[in-house]
Amino acid sequence: MSVAPRDTHEAQVQFALERGLPAMLGVLSTTRLPYPSRSFDMGHCARCLIKWAGYGGRYLMEIDRVLRPGGYWVLSGPPINWKNMYIGWKRTPQDLEAEQNELEDLARKLCWKKVIEKGIFAVWQKPTNHIHCAKKAKVLNSPPFCVRPGPDAAWYDKMDICMSPLPKVEATEETAGGALAKWPKRLNAVPPRVLSGSIKGLTAETFTHDNQIWNKRISNYEYYIRLSQGGKYRNVMDMNAGIGGFAAAMSKYPAWVMNVVPVNLANNTLGIIYERGLIGTYMDWCEGFSTYPRTYDLIHSHGIFSIYMEKCDIIEILLEMDRILRPDGAVIIRDHVDVVAKVKREADRLQWNSRIVHTEMGPFHPEKLLVVDNSL
Repeated sequence: MSVAPRDTHEAQVQFALERGLPAMLGVLSTTRLPYPSRSFDMGHCARCLIKWAGYGGRYLMEIDRVLRPGGYWVLSGPPINWKNMYIGWKRTPQDLEAEQNELEDLARKLCWKKVIEKGIFAVWQKPTNHIHCAKKAKVLNSPPFCVRPGPDAAWYDKMDICMSPLPKVEATEETAGGALAKWPKRLNAVPPRVLSGSIKGLTAETFTHDNQIWNKRISNYEYYIRLSQGGKYRNVMDMNAGIGGFAAAMSKYPAWVMNVVPVNLANNTLGIIYERGLIGTYMDWCEGFSTYPRTYDLIHSHGIFSIYMEKCDIIEILLEMDRILRPDGAVIIRDHVDVVAKVKREADRLQWNSRIVHTEMGPFHPEKLLVVDNSL
């Protein structure tokens, strides 16, 4: 996932999306990044110009929160390699040396291990669990472990000066939260968050069944939209991703999927999606999505309008979809037939080329599809 602030002179996120790369607008400020804990195998920052040890170290603690156990943090740019670069950066050696010392000290307090510093970059590794870290906390003067909100809470939740605790383990060689399969097996292996029973009613059996259902649904979608058509649908969004079944079924196509988990739902499944090797974010669809206009080729909406029926108007959600959809993009809206009929009326106001069709369940099932193909 590429993340950058909105930039008036160099729209980095827009450039990345137009190249067909996963990206979204974001900034390290006062609230957590919209991702669950233990999401990323590696974090990378080049010339970020961020005071990592400033503001109580909360920014590096946020990176620690979203890194997986054993994950890597790669930093290039100030203050790394300051002895050779301070003149070009127009800063004093004393200032840069002090900044690096503060960064190194904070990394030690987080129990990170410095792997290497070579030329313009440095690499640290997060521990696989917190057994040793908890024992050495007083000696290292480490920040306290966070109590609330939970480590996966990340929608307008404030960054605190504390370490997000890893799930407890019995032995030092264990990986907190459970070890992940290597890619590509990771995509369809039962995620540790499912095996641990973190979400009521979600088991290994229901996980496998969900995969089978979405494989059938994607095959049905092919009747209406040529998903395999010459790489046309590269940037894809799933507005209600569940446990990532749609994205997993789409993996046979040359596409990537932004898996969005609405914050209004009872179950937070975004951590499961990341454990499958997929990417995504939290979202409230009564608000605008953190991206530029015309950045997605295909948008998939499963049950979104039923979820938000009493929260905001249909036309407001459709207008946001219209904003981020490319001019010749496509939309698949899956919902109850009564809801689909209402959405169809509003879609006509936007002059979308849409039609109501049956799902793979046939003509007598109450769930229908509204298929929009604006390339026609």
